[in-house]
Amino acid sequence: MGKIQRSTQNNRVLSLDALRGFNMFWIIGGEKLADGLARLKFPGAHFVAVQLNHSDWNGFTFYDLIYPMFIFVAGVSVAFSIKRHLEQGDNPIRILGRILKRTLLLFLLGVYMSNSGLDIHGWLTNIRWMGVLQRIALCYCGTAIMVLFIRVRHQAAIAVAILIAYWLLLKFTIVPGFGAGVWNPPEANFANYFDRLFLPGRLYYDTWDVQGLLSTFPALVTCQMGVFSGFWLRKDWKVIGRGKPIAKKEKAILLALAGILLVGLGILWGLDFPINKKIWTSSFVLLTGGLSTIIMALFYWIIDIVGYKKWAFPFIVIGLNSIFIYLAMNIIPFDKILNSLFGRELTIYLGAWQTFFLALSTLAAGWFILYLMYKRKIFLRL
Repeated sequence: MGKIQRSTQNNRVLSLDALRGFNMFWIIGGEKLADGLARLKFPGAHFVAVQLNHSDWNGFTFYDLIYPMFIFVAGVSVAFSIKRHLEQGDNPIRILGRILKRTLLLFLLGVYMSNSGLDIHGWLTNIRWMGVLQRIALCYCGTAIMVLFIRVRHQAAIAVAILIAYWLLLKFTIVPGFGAGVWNPPEANFANYFDRLFLPGRLYYDTWDVQGLLSTFPALVTCQMGVFSGFWLRKDWKVIGRGKPIAKKEKAILLALAGILLVGLGILWGLDFPINKKIWTSSFVLLTGGLSTIIMALFYWIIDIVGYKKWAFPFIVIGLNSIFIYLAMNIIPFDKILNSLFGRELTIYLGAWQTFFLALSTLAAGWFILYLMYKRKIFLRL
């Protein structure tokens, strides 16, 4: 991590790269593209545009899936990479050192991004310590260490324990001035109360943080679900009495069925513990983990089993440099640059098409950079 290097990218699971790219596509411009189509009143575009906005509080939209699915995919990658290093005879302590180094660098990069740079003056009180990359770093660190030192069944037990403990804390712990098990307003639940007490620095909102400290624990389980999916796909499982490994097609089907079960459990749990992205409720973990599992199985089936790969190439290009394009799109305001250069002309000649054109041009500019990096086999290692 922390450097750009060249790689041959051999023996990769293409469906994993494609899924990561598909996920990142919506973050770097796909939602703006849908908004542009909605403004043009294309059939069905308004529904898609609505789904590409986060829920205000309780509830679920497609866009609420994007962030947890990225964490899920990170878990799948952990399962493949760490087990591969162990099988190649790498020293676990050396692997641990790399895990901690990556975690620290990604966390500090996230702190920089969350604060639009760093202002030394008043840094203890003015810096926002949590954020998107910080949560990814902590989830990666926790799951990677567990994969390194803990048996799979014990990892599963930890995941179940975290989800149940989080539910019990939020349902039965009394928050001063509100009581126990109160979800609205956001300040009333125990997760946000915990952050007010123990999370230093500046919060995203005045009284709570959308990527809080306590809610990172159930997010860790989202990453673990990716690990379990990765274990399932990479290992040659044998059916008792049959004497031969489970076929890839059977793996994909069983993985999808597991995802459907998780979705059902998440919806049922949501009747008592509302599905909520902002505090990452246990029901939200099961729902999004199940959906991510189903989509992972679908990509694995189409790309790695059936062999339909060409359609996924644009996503693979994005997926191989997902962190780079995330940083580039946040640092380089492509849309503002294009608008400042051609804004007046776009308004005159494109009219209602302006929003769509800007979104498409921004996305194309970012993808072209990634394509050039792909052709030269340059990838940002994290």
